[in-house]
Formats: sequence, C-alpha cells, structure tokens
Amino acid sequence: MANEVPSLDQFLDGLAARNPGEIEFQQAVCEVAADVLPFIQDKPKYQEWQIMRRIAEPDRIVIFRVTWRDDKGNIRVNRGYRVQNSNAIGPYKGGLRFHPSVNLSILKFLAFEQTFKNSLTGLAMGGGKGGSDFNPKGKSDNEVMQFCQSFMTELCRHIGPSIDVPAGDIGVGAREIGYMFGQYKRLTNTFQGVLTGKGIEYGGSLARGEATGYGTVYFLEDMLKAKKDEIKGKSVVISGSGNVAIYAAEKIIHLGGKPITLSDSGGFIHDKDGIDQEKLEWLKDLKFTRRGRIEEYAEVFGAHYHKGKSPWQVECDIALPCATQNEISEADAQALIKNGCKAVSEGANMPTVLAGIKVFRDAKILYAPSKAANAGGVAVSGLEMRQNSALTSWTQDEVNVLLRDIMTNIHDRCTDYGSDSDGHIDYVRGANIGGFVKVADAMLAFGVV
Repeated sequence: MANEVPSLDQFLDGLAARNPGEIEFQQAVCEVAADVLPFIQDKPKYQEWQIMRRIAEPDRIVIFRVTWRDDKGNIRVNRGYRVQNSNAIGPYKGGLRFHPSVNLSILKFLAFEQTFKNSLTGLAMGGGKGGSDFNPKGKSDNEVMQFCQSFMTELCRHIGPSIDVPAGDIGVGAREIGYMFGQYKRLTNTFQGVLTGKGIEYGGSLARGEATGYGTVYFLEDMLKAKKDEIKGKSVVISGSGNVAIYAAEKIIHLGGKPITLSDSGGFIHDKDGIDQEKLEWLKDLKFTRRGRIEEYAEVFGAHYHKGKSPWQVECDIALPCATQNEISEADAQALIKNGCKAVSEGANMPTVLAGIKVFRDAKILYAPSKAANAGGVAVSGLEMRQNSALTSWTQDEVNVLLRDIMTNIHDRCTDYGSDSDGHIDYVRGANIGGFVKVADAMLAFGVV
C-alpha cells in the first residue's frame, strides 16, 4: 500500500523528534523538503519507497576521540566526526572542517546539502562531511601535524578511493591535507586518491583553489545571461576573505565587475573605488601567506573598515556571501533588496537563513542557493579523483573549461525544474528537485537498502 506524502509540518515534526536540537540540520532539510514534497505528490514511486525520509537519515555517522600532544607536552583531546549521508550515485564526497563551532548538527546539514550539490554536478559522487572541533588557529605546524595524524589514524578505517573521499573545508587547507594524506599513506602502505585538495606534487589538481569562487561567479554569469544581462559594470558586495571570497572577487574583476567589500571575523572593509587585481594580489599575500586581518587593507589602501559588522547594508548590484552559514539574516536580505541588489549567488554553504531566502524568493531577484552556486569546488575535486584514477594530470586551462561546462550544466538543470510560466526561474526549487531526482532514482534501483 502506498505511503501518503506527509505535509511539510508533519515531515518536519518527525525530523525534529528524531534529531532534537539539531537546528542547522533541520533548517537544511526544511529548505529541500518544502520543494520536494509538493513535487512528489503525484509520483507514487517516491512515496512508496520513502525516498525523502531515507535521504534525510545518514547512511552512517562515525564519532571518535582524537588525542594528541601539544608543544608543551600536554595531552589534548578533541572530537572527530564523519557523516556519510548517501552513496547512491558514487563514493561519499565532502570536506573536513576543523573549527571550534563544529558539531553533529552542522556536519549533518553539510552532508545532506552535499548530497544534492554533488548530484547537480553530474559526477559520480555521493554526499558526506566531517571534521573536528579542533582549532588550527594559533597552533604551530608541529601541533597541527600531531592532530592531523591522530585524526587520520581513526578516519582511515572509514575512507578509501571507492568508499569515501574527503576534501578540505574551513580550517583544512593544503597543510592539513598534506599531513593527513601522509599519515594515510603510512598506515595503509598505499598511494591512492583518498583525499582531494592535495598538493600538485602528489596528485592534486590545478585550479582547485580557485574552483569554488570561480564557480560561484560562473553560475551568477549564467543567471544574468538568461536575463540578457552581464557582470560588467556591476558593483559587488562579497563577504569572507578566504579562498572562496578571494577568487570570487578575482573572477568578478576578470568579467568587468567591481568588488567593493571583503570581510573576516573582525569586520569588513568597504572600498568605494573597487578592489582591483593589484589590490587583490596584496590581499592574497595578507590572507594566504601572512594570515593577517582584513583591517590591514583599510590601513594600506585608505578604505573604510567597519569593525564587528557584515557588509549587507552596503548598496550594491550583486551580493556574494562567501563566509559561513547563516550570515545573511532576514533583515540583511531586506536591506539588500532595499539597496538595489538584483542578484545573489552563494559561495558559502547555506549562508542565508530560511526567512532571508523567503525574502529573496518573494522579491523574485536572481537568487542562486549554495547547493548550486558553490558546487565548483566539489566539481574540481571530482575531476581530481578522475585524474588520480587515470594516474595523470590536466592543465589549468583543461580544468577551467570542464569547470565552466559543469556550472552551466548545473544552471541548466536548475532551469529544467525551476522555470515558472511568467519566465522567472526559481533556482531554489530547481536545485532542490534537480538534485533530488538523480539520487532518488538511483535509490529506487537498489530497493530497500
């Protein structure tokens, strides 16, 4: 007998009962379910096999202790996680995050989102996420190495090139990936493509650092093209100053736009003259080499620095949230609309709260959710997996061409399921349903597993 499709409230009540207190995870599932449940109302196969309920229940969650010794000889203890959400269409794939804010709710939300994001890329990748509450900031290289080796000693039991292929995320860059890959190699006596984001000298892919930021802008470019518009001449507000934000700003510059803000945890800078390539190169040195604070930019280039604030009150044509989850509140979204913002492309994971997403959707601006717009990073990670499997490497231009094509394909997938009769494209609905269908159809093929 067919199962009836529950109402959204019924579905979310059940989700909350099974996952009490996990606000971020519940938020992520709600955003998807709000579009998917109406879509499957007249599709009995998805109802009978409880596909949405099953996708919202991770395949497995691994939680483990990470013990290491700091430079003073003290024993330190952190908690490690790996959430393997779905491998319906390929090995689990998703980053590792090292940050004090890491908890199970955040990682479950990220793994859930990753499932749909990876599906949209068209590559054979399932969804997973992991990390630890370890904070690499302020730690010596030796301390970071000690932690990463201890973390991988346990994680290596649960990953592999055809099982689960982690990557980097917040707090996990080339240094951390290198230490973890070295430990995996030592423990398993194998040289396999078990991590992505690796250094070029040992199997990494060119263009991986740029991929998420560039991809976010490529998706923006496609949204504007669909409306016969372009980035050239547009003022762009960007949050963050890590890889995603810096390279999003760079691609905006390449396409003739004007980035006017960047931020970090201390505040944001507002450069009314625009951040050009020369200023951006200085910022790369500040953030990637010296690991300095964004306020130094204001001192050097005479920009305004706004301590403890986010940039969403600044007048702009385009907004690119590239920092972290839930950074755009409902009031921020309203301010952006009021100040003339016509397009938002999300470089961070779920940077807009649900009420803020509703503001953007109701205003019918061009709004690209993160599962579509920031898929460039995992797309190039998937390309790195391909290169590792073939024991080869591609040029930067080859990778960039493939990345550009993947982002256009994601845009087209979103338009397939998100186009309205009045010509408006609801990219949230398009991404949610487009990502769901591929995973759901694979799950149907496997039966009840």
